[in-house]
Amino acid sequence: MSENFRELWGEALRQIGEEYSSKGQEGDFRLWFNMEYVSDEGSEITVNVPSAFFWAQQVSKGYVSTVQDKLKELTGQEITLKHLETNKPVSAQSSQNARPLQQKEISPSPAGGSPVPGASVPPVPSPSRIPQGQADILAQAREDYNSDRTASSSAAAADPQSRGPHPLLGAEYTFDSFVKGDNNDYAYSSCMAIAKTPGQAKLFNPLLLYGGSGLGKTHLMQAVGNYIWANSPEPLKICYTTTENFLNEFNTALKGNVADKFTKKYRSYDVFLLDDIHFLLGKQGLQEAIFNTFDGLKSHNAQMVFTCDRPLNELKGLEERLRSRIGSGAAIDMAPPQFETRCAILQKKLELMGKRLPEEVVSYIAKNVQSNVRDLEGCLKKVVGYAELTGQMPDVAKTQSLLRDNFVEASMESISMDTVQRVVAAHYNISISDIKGKKRNSKYTFPRQVAIYIGRTLLDYSYPELGEEFGGRDHTTMMHSFEKISDQMKVDPSLEVTINMLIREVKDYRK
Repeated sequence: MSENFRELWGEALRQIGEEYSSKGQEGDFRLWFNMEYVSDEGSEITVNVPSAFFWAQQVSKGYVSTVQDKLKELTGQEITLKHLETNKPVSAQSSQNARPLQQKEISPSPAGGSPVPGASVPPVPSPSRIPQGQADILAQAREDYNSDRTASSSAAAADPQSRGPHPLLGAEYTFDSFVKGDNNDYAYSSCMAIAKTPGQAKLFNPLLLYGGSGLGKTHLMQAVGNYIWANSPEPLKICYTTTENFLNEFNTALKGNVADKFTKKYRSYDVFLLDDIHFLLGKQGLQEAIFNTFDGLKSHNAQMVFTCDRPLNELKGLEERLRSRIGSGAAIDMAPPQFETRCAILQKKLELMGKRLPEEVVSYIAKNVQSNVRDLEGCLKKVVGYAELTGQMPDVAKTQSLLRDNFVEASMESISMDTVQRVVAAHYNISISDIKGKKRNSKYTFPRQVAIYIGRTLLDYSYPELGEEFGGRDHTTMMHSFEKISDQMKVDPSLEVTINMLIREVKDYRK
């Protein structure tokens, strides 16, 4: 059993209490949300309730589902509740020697000031049911419990390490487990800076990390969240989510007519980490939601970090006002790691796995996998797995045999349309802007058609997607260009030789 959701449980009950209070239903809240958080495991939270009958009433009247819905609103995932039963009436002896079941409610502050939303207090029977002489004992029990809770909260704030892992972040994503290199040093330093002073450095708020898959964008983004969660003096509200999950929650909110709750939730965070914003393209309603969320977060200096698989100027179909907002801070390119960094990454992975491989095997993998960290790790695990299964330490020849298919796959994944355009432009002695531009004489149109043919052959692009990569041209133009080069190669062997040579150059190309 763990307590990963304890903070979120308190926040959920606090918000429900505020909603009931605003409707003048504090009494209903005190009665029907009489649940005490015990622990959680996976996506299930265990709570204490007074009795099985009381739990059945909470379920049938919809109060349990209200809590589950609020938890889903806060976390973006389905969480279920199960119950334990105390079955102990409040008595003088139990009040003195053992704390009775505690209840979430909006309670008076100890000094008699403003109410404290979400504070936990022992349940108080109605006055007519309190035995003679026990009122003072119950009052003292409430005061003792609130004092203990205040002291416990102060201790937790003073000792951030006592908070445990954040439920929305991967515990493995830390700055210590990230390997720095020339390709990512700026990104690492920027993320460390905002983690230490979230929301205070205007140059890095928002921060955009962009680059291909498997280069460490998500690792650094979540490392920011984990560092803040573990080290900030006061616990900050941190949200990590993918754009896909954000979209799913947004659509659910619209269908359920609770868009205002959705908006309020996301604007309340102190740290907002949104992964894969390239999935915003073509989703105008979602872009509107992100735009409004951005402005709400910016109004109270919340720290924002975004990731994307390409620079902002290549996100065709992203609204200009949203592009301007996200681009108002720093945008940092996460380039593929160099050879020395790839070796260091592999050694770090081996260290974390508690394994070892010959240095020449590590160097061989680093030399041949140049695409991203994810491919490096996949190849490493394959070689380590072989060593564990056979009990034999692999040499370079065996490693080459084991990874032959992986090397081919990794090299293909590293190809981009930008690479195709660069190689073709260099071969025909024109610029990339000429390849993408509108010039119509043969000096430019023929190389453009060659690039379109190679791009379509090597990459899984539709004709409309190709058109976006070549200056926003119509898909019929892309189709015509591809078919023209394909037909010409059938009657011109020299063109086929040139095309095949350019394809080899594209595959071997390294930035």
